[in-house]
Amino acid sequence: MDRKVVIFDHPLIQHKLSILRNTETSTKDFRELVNEIAMLMTFEATRDLPTEDIRVQTPCGVADCKQIAGRKLAFVPILRAGLGMVDGCLKLVPSARVGHIGLYRNEKTLQPVEYYCKLPKDIEERDVFVVDPMLATGGSAIDAISQIKLRKPRSIKFLCLIAAPEGLEALEKAHPDVDIYAAGLDSYLNENGYIVPGLGDAGDRIFGTK
Repeated sequence: MDRKVVIFDHPLIQHKLSILRNTETSTKDFRELVNEIAMLMTFEATRDLPTEDIRVQTPCGVADCKQIAGRKLAFVPILRAGLGMVDGCLKLVPSARVGHIGLYRNEKTLQPVEYYCKLPKDIEERDVFVVDPMLATGGSAIDAISQIKLRKPRSIKFLCLIAAPEGLEALEKAHPDVDIYAAGLDSYLNENGYIVPGLGDAGDRIFGTK
């Protein structure tokens, strides 16, 4: 399947994203909005899951239905901000496993430094969704996906709330086989590597450490 980039234009996602950006939005509301947007994005990102025909007994007869055809999923948040998206994803796919990759950004070089990686043991049987609210320089996403590829999953998709053109270009170049989903594509990165206009530090706003 050809790699694709999806920038969402759904009115619900765009409305919630506008509230998310607002500096007056509380930590509680910010956290809830991140989960709601993640859930809506997961709905679209799982659209191509294969299905199979089944017959179901209803109270009034037998219905010809569809069910997902034996695919196992895993959501892998990039710590720490990615944790804010996981609950929303799991609301749609509660049977999915959750892995974790810990990265922090060197403030001088802006490059990611890995400090933790824990993935499901059967990751090679799973379709993986890497989640992180911000795709800024792309370094963290590129490194996380590289680490997951070493374990040979069935497929990888990347979900973020906001992407910068620089990060999107870098991720596409490093991993041309990975589908990318973003709720918004912003203008540029500033001299500190933050997305403009963005929404600030997603981790700080999710966990109230701003």
